[in-house]
Amino acid sequence: MTDYASDTEDLLQVEIFPERLLTAKTAQKLLNEFNKLDGVTRMAIHGPRIPLTVPAGPGKGKDVDHPSRQVIQVADTALELTVCVGRFWLEVANVDVKEEVRAMCERILLFPFMFKEGTFLHKKATVSDYAKYGPDVDTSLLGLTDSKRKANDQICIVESKE
Repeated sequence: MTDYASDTEDLLQVEIFPERLLTAKTAQKLLNEFNKLDGVTRMAIHGPRIPLTVPAGPGKGKDVDHPSRQVIQVADTALELTVCVGRFWLEVANVDVKEEVRAMCERILLFPFMFKEGTFLHKKATVSDYAKYGPDVDTSLLGLTDSKRKANDQICIVESKE
């Protein structure tokens, strides 16, 4: 197993936490802007899950028609939003990239948001990661998945053709 922590010691992690849930259009715009920056190494979106069907109650099993569950285009990849976007976690190379991200958010988000630095994505494999992926885990996936769900249901690797 590689020591991912030594590879990412100098990388910063930031959280962008808007005061509102974002529409699919705004989330797409922000993700595309973040993707254009060279210093962004990993991105994750977080928010309440949008189920395909009603999980409980009198309407159990009926389809959920939620306006935020859309297919968005990020770089050359189409992905379906399965959450209402409530926050972004980014791993960036340095303080300059962090400030560029902040400037993008100020330009695109027309309402208040919190912008803070911290640790939001795993830097080392946990016991759950080891149990799920084995000893040869792809370190770029750490901290991006819910350990109770299949990774291919949650992760979309975005690579530009540029």
